[in-house]
Amino acid sequence: MNPTISACAQALNLPLTPKQIELLERYASLVWEKKEMLNLTSVEDMQEIFERHICDGLQAAAYIYSQTASRPAAVADAGSGAGYIGITCAVALPQVTVTLVESLQRRCAFMNWSIMTLGLKNVKVVNKRLGQGGSFSFDFLTERAMGKLNDILPLCAPTVAPGGTFIAYQGERPDEASAPLLQRLGLAVKEPVAYRLSDGKTRFLALFTKGE
Repeated sequence: MNPTISACAQALNLPLTPKQIELLERYASLVWEKKEMLNLTSVEDMQEIFERHICDGLQAAAYIYSQTASRPAAVADAGSGAGYIGITCAVALPQVTVTLVESLQRRCAFMNWSIMTLGLKNVKVVNKRLGQGGSFSFDFLTERAMGKLNDILPLCAPTVAPGGTFIAYQGERPDEASAPLLQRLGLAVKEPVAYRLSDGKTRFLALFTKGE
């Protein structure tokens, strides 16, 4: 059983079975296999995939689990890339449905291949860019590395269902979003969740809830 993934999940009070940890290991191996061909990541070894990507995805999974426990929920990951956040959430939270929203076809192809190879049934890929067609509504929407909050909030907020939560990964403590913008989008700010990965840097999950 992978000690890095297991220790991260335990620290987050996120219950993972040996089978789930094995699936996350296999997903990391798929990333490693295709990383050069598809320019998926700059990591130099598998351990970095566990530490930088899988454990990062577990942060959102743990927050969603804390809000839902074993209840079903609709989750989406915007700008999914290789699926680090969304696929990790799908493996860690089998009771939720996950939609991976990605605009680049080659990365959608990689995620579809990974989903099929891993045998995941609760996740699908949508080849679209948020804000450019399509009608979505999710209980939780995650986002990592799409840009500054004031730029991405108008793109992401409309896809969050009433009573839902937008989770934005931030490398630094989030700046205060524009109050008029939040009011227009019907969002309220929650206290961000601070966490650290193996590099020791403090990161944050910026949290925004939509009024019912």
